[in-house]
Amino acid sequence: MAQQTSLRTNLQLGIYKIIDPFVKVLIRIGLTPNAVTLIGFILNIGVAFVFIFGAEQKKRNDLSSVAWAGGLLLFAGLFDMLDGQVARLGNMKSVFGALFDSVLDRYSELIMFFGICYYLVYNHYFLSSIFAFIALIGSMMVSYVRARAEGLGIECKGGLMQRPERVVTIGLFAILCGVTASYVGGNYKLYVPGIPFHIFEPMSVFTIPIAVLAVLTNITAFNRLMDAKKNIQQAEK
Repeated sequence: MAQQTSLRTNLQLGIYKIIDPFVKVLIRIGLTPNAVTLIGFILNIGVAFVFIFGAEQKKRNDLSSVAWAGGLLLFAGLFDMLDGQVARLGNMKSVFGALFDSVLDRYSELIMFFGICYYLVYNHYFLSSIFAFIALIGSMMVSYVRARAEGLGIECKGGLMQRPERVVTIGLFAILCGVTASYVGGNYKLYVPGIPFHIFEPMSVFTIPIAVLAVLTNITAFNRLMDAKKNIQQAEK
């Protein structure tokens, strides 16, 4: 756990070095951390819109909208890091800003998953839509367990599937899904002799990681709960 946290911290520091020049530009033009947070939220609404537009306007075998949504999601995720850096480098930290960021992060994730579920249900990927909903539950519980524990004065951080990991996983595999479809065709299906149904199609590049996310987010939430329990027991002793 400590090694995982250290790796994650080092990666964050490396990303901060890259984005800090851009952060300074945002500060110079007068953008506040709350404004940056709001931009990220609006972009996540755009992600849901792209999924919904793709479901309504594109053919089932046209997965280009999935790729565009993934790219926009990664861009929106960048603003999750920018707002914190704008607050730190611009000396604009505030208690309300931290609350505002957390609330809009939750709204952003709910809206994003709404778009994903809409796309999957519309295109008859019913099992995958269930996994997406379970992933949504796990994502919310990862955040809730930490917030509730810290509200009780108990430290509760860490875990494999925190928000940045979730955003990168969904965004990256959404892009790969669209790229795969552009190479092999959206109608491509892989069959194995003796099995009456296909075991792979381009959409699987997106839906399989969603299923994995459904499992790992809930495991992360449970692990945080157990860590909080240990910390509570130690505090009581």
